[in-house]
Amino acid sequence: MSKTSKTSWRTKLHDIIYEADTPAGKLFDVILLITIITSIILVMLESVKSIDSKYHNLLNISEWVITILFSIEYIARIITVKKPSKYIFSFYGIIDLLSTIPKYISLVVGGVHALAALRALRLLRVFRILKLARYLGASNNLVNALKASRAKISVFLFAVIIVAVILGTVMYLIEGEENGFTNIPKSVYWCIVTLTTVGFGDIAPQTPLGQFIASLVMILGYGIIAVPTGIVSAEYANQSNTKKEEPKNQDIHLNSKSCENCLAEKHKDNADYCYNCGEKLYN
Repeated sequence: MSKTSKTSWRTKLHDIIYEADTPAGKLFDVILLITIITSIILVMLESVKSIDSKYHNLLNISEWVITILFSIEYIARIITVKKPSKYIFSFYGIIDLLSTIPKYISLVVGGVHALAALRALRLLRVFRILKLARYLGASNNLVNALKASRAKISVFLFAVIIVAVILGTVMYLIEGEENGFTNIPKSVYWCIVTLTTVGFGDIAPQTPLGQFIASLVMILGYGIIAVPTGIVSAEYANQSNTKKEEPKNQDIHLNSKSCENCLAEKHKDNADYCYNCGEKLYN
């Protein structure tokens, strides 16, 4: 009897923490998002010296309260799954841990609590809460496009580095130390800054020939920026076309039901078992 009630208690808590389709799950997620946003605002306000000097104790106590709540939530997420390691080493599990421990570390190492701003990554859960996961396909296409074009972009960047080294060396020989080009590495730095059209202005050519070459480097920079953009755009278009050719089943509806065993989501509405591990889904 106690084992059954224990299982029932853990299952109910799991539904509240991990589900977004139930009223309790939605309420929990909304409160969680509000708490995350509040904690981020508190960290930002604490970095403003005028505000921190006036409300330091209030900000510090508020951060500790939120940190303790996040710690309780983190522990609850671990004990409500059958395989805790699945959550601990998952993307959200690592983010949850990293967003909780900075305040504790700040007791030993000062200033580290500012890393609590990592809690902003926890806001990614809004995609699940608002059921926007279906729109993540575009981001997946972009990631796949970057992976597919990494060889071409690597070759291109290698060529750009060679050009920067050559032009930087030329500018070092033309301008010399008297005009700020004190060594070849610094001249290469100038060339990279100019190629990327950043233009800090800390080093500038003074001779007519150097200014002429700098003008050519600036014009070349616009072309260099366009090349990787074109490569990725072409691969992205290929990914989108491939996606459109794949057959789609319009009758499949997915929910946010999470498996207690492996934490897999996006099960069909009428699914009784997890598609990933075969574990029974409790409704």
